[in-house]
Amino acid sequence: MKEKKKNKVKGSFLLKFAVFCLALFVAFVLVSKQFEIAEKRRTLDGLQAQLDQQVIRNAELQDQLEDSSGLTEYAEKKARRDLDYARPDERIFVDVGGGD
Repeated sequence: MKEKKKNKVKGSFLLKFAVFCLALFVAFVLVSKQFEIAEKRRTLDGLQAQLDQQVIRNAELQDQLEDSSGLTEYAEKKARRDLDYARPDERIFVDVGGGD
């Protein structure tokens, strides 16, 4: 009269194996997301440093523009350097000789 309960044992093993696989998958996803978060934080820190530098540069430019002589000086510097302009009474000499 002894009956073996093999079906229940197999079902239990499959259930345990499925739960184990699910737990393994969840652990893998969590670890990979943690790596992604760490990478994104490093990117954010780099961008934050660039933002801080740009804010400082903007403040310096704003201070120069607020002063009327600073504005004139800034415009003159940009015209000379970027557009190759000169004053009407100014002579500019260009060295076309070799680089001895």
